[in-house]
Amino acid sequence: MRRLLAVVVGAALLLINPIPAAAPASAGPIVRVAEFLADCPFSHRLPDDPIVFPNLPGASHMHSFFGSTVTNASSTVDDLMNANSNCNPSIDKSSYWIPTLYVDNMSVEPTTGVFYYLGEGVRDDLIAQTQPLPVGLRIVAGNAKATGPSDNTISRWSCLHAGHVGSSPDFVTCPAGTMLESYLDFPHCWDGRNLDSPDHKSHMSYPVNNACPSTHPVVVPKLRQVMRYPVSGDPSRFRLASGRGYTMHGDFFNAWPAAEMARRVNDCIRPIIKCGTDGRP
Repeated sequence: MRRLLAVVVGAALLLINPIPAAAPASAGPIVRVAEFLADCPFSHRLPDDPIVFPNLPGASHMHSFFGSTVTNASSTVDDLMNANSNCNPSIDKSSYWIPTLYVDNMSVEPTTGVFYYLGEGVRDDLIAQTQPLPVGLRIVAGNAKATGPSDNTISRWSCLHAGHVGSSPDFVTCPAGTMLESYLDFPHCWDGRNLDSPDHKSHMSYPVNNACPSTHPVVVPKLRQVMRYPVSGDPSRFRLASGRGYTMHGDFFNAWPAAEMARRVNDCIRPIIKCGTDGRP
């Protein structure tokens, strides 16, 4: 299987980015990245959550929404697919939301919200079997009810251009001239049946030992949410609408057109090719 995949993947790469027959010894290993992305600015704020509190406006803590410009407590997949999106590419009608960040009790929004769709976390032969995210799939990552850093090991905070600071489940102190960053990886093993579940998590799973568990056998692209905030300094001034930094979480309501999602999975994820917002190398 490994030999066959090497031929198939290699052929795909040669068609797009030919590799010299003899690379210089100093060139180092070839980095293979399976990726496409959506760059979605902040759209609006509401105390709504159409996944956790559907049809209950005001029932949630404050959320900052990205992508679809119409998301509210009553949003359905049809609402999203028939509305405008501020994403690049605009064909991504999905909605993404996070708890609002407050600095000195003033709301602060990210300068950018980038959503990477990745093929990683499982073996290459399983990446080659990645299935498109189904229309209407809802995924929640992180723990809004975390009571300490150990309750949320998925969400990480760090500083842009300050790698020496390191990352942490809770807020970090960023030096002047840098930006506070939040990274969050969503689960990407699906049960293959349910677009949501009563706890909004059990229909999805993270990989185990570089493979999806038998209860969640379908590999889908891994969503990675990256937020960069124009703030630095003492983190005691920061809070999320949900609480401390370790309560960071993200919600995703998939409204990519099915054909476009399938094309990007086929062209970028399965052959392990790095694509841009247009879904092309």
